Formats: sequence, structure tokens, C-alpha cells
Amino acid sequence: MQQAYQAHNKVHTSEGMITKMAKVLYITANPNSVEDSFGLSVGQTFVDAYRQANPQDEVVRVDLFKEDIPMIDGTVLDAWNKLRQGTAFGDLSPEAQAKVGRMGEVLDQFLEADRYVFVTPMWNLSFPPVVKAYIDNVLIAGKTFKYTEAGPAGLLNGKKVLHIQARGGMYSEGPAVDFEFGDKYLKAVMNFIGITDYETLAVEGMNALPAEAENIKAKAKERAVEIAKTFGK
Repeated sequence: MQQAYQAHNKVHTSEGMITKMAKVLYITANPNSVEDSFGLSVGQTFVDAYRQANPQDEVVRVDLFKEDIPMIDGTVLDAWNKLRQGTAFGDLSPEAQAKVGRMGEVLDQFLEADRYVFVTPMWNLSFPPVVKAYIDNVLIAGKTFKYTEAGPAGLLNGKKVLHIQARGGMYSEGPAVDFEFGDKYLKAVMNFIGITDYETLAVEGMNALPAEAENIKAKAKERAVEIAKTFGK
């Protein structure tokens, strides 16, 4: 991880201009293929446009349905408690070492990135549960936020997030606006850890208006290209 961190902070020179390479985490949470997913299709368009606009940057794909994303369970809570009490990591059970160690890897990868793109479908008014598990791996006191006398304070200032969310119905406005919890929660979480530069690209209404589905996707792709041109600034 340290080598990767040092590498992505190298300064590149081209025609007299100095550019710092950035790392982008492209985080997806959809078991479907790109061809069968409105969100992933728009997300791929974004990645292609971003790479064209920022060829010096590194885009790292994180497929939450294929990665090992530990959940906070009894083993993890017990391990954290023992570590706080002074137990050495090597004295934890093999299962605890594997889970806590993997959580540390997920956190380190998140910390090393400069920008984040989340691509999620809307499932039952929120996002797939693996997204919450991922968030639980990166919301760690002393790493992404800290407690102060004035309350918790985020530590990841200066970074930015794009959330591409596919929704079958209309939730950006109208009577269902209060029933969308995935994007609202993700935005709140990112703000909590100091990332206030947050943008949402909603791909919505495909089920409500099936005859307009392809047009909705096409317009979302156009918007994705526009965002990609400035996301690296």
C-alpha cells in the first residue's frame, strides 16, 4: 500500500507543465453486467470520458460484489475491544486477524484516493447492503474523522465524490422525493468525513416511463461526459 501511495503522488512533467497524478476509486455495487445496468452503463461512459480528460490519473475499480468487504460482526467488535485493551494483533484469533486486517486494507485504499465515484442501484429506497458494509470499513475514528470538543470533524477535506444512482422511479422531485435514502445517506456520510464536494447523477424513471428508458440513459451519459471534464480539476 505504501508503494502505491508514493507512486500516485509522483509529479509528472509534460511540455513544461507539472501535473500531480490523482487516484480515483470507481466503486460499484451492482451484480449485473454493464450491458444490463443503467447505472453501470452511465458509469462506464463517465470513466471513459474521465480517462480521456485526465490521462495522467489512475482509476481503480472496486466491485463491492466481488471484493471481500467484512461486516462489523461479533468477531470484529470483540477484536476491536481487545485491541483497545492492549492485546497484540498477533494474539487475536485467525478469524479476527483476517477480518480486521482486511478492513485495514479497505480503509488504506480509501484513504489513498483523491476522488471517489460510487455507482449504485436503488434497492428498496436505498442501496445494496454491501455499500453500508463498505462504509463501515472506512468510517473509522482517527482515520477519516476525529472527535473534538465541538463535535466530530472530518479529516478528508479537499477530496470529491460523484454518486451515480439508477432509480426505476422518480425521486429527485415529486411525491416520492422523501423516500430516497441511499443518496441522502451517502452524502451525509461523505460530509461527515470532510468531503463536501459531492455531486449526484441520478439515472431515474426507467420503470415509471419504460418507453423513455433509452432516452433517459442517453441523457444521463451526456451529463456523465460533462461531469468527467471537470471532475479532475
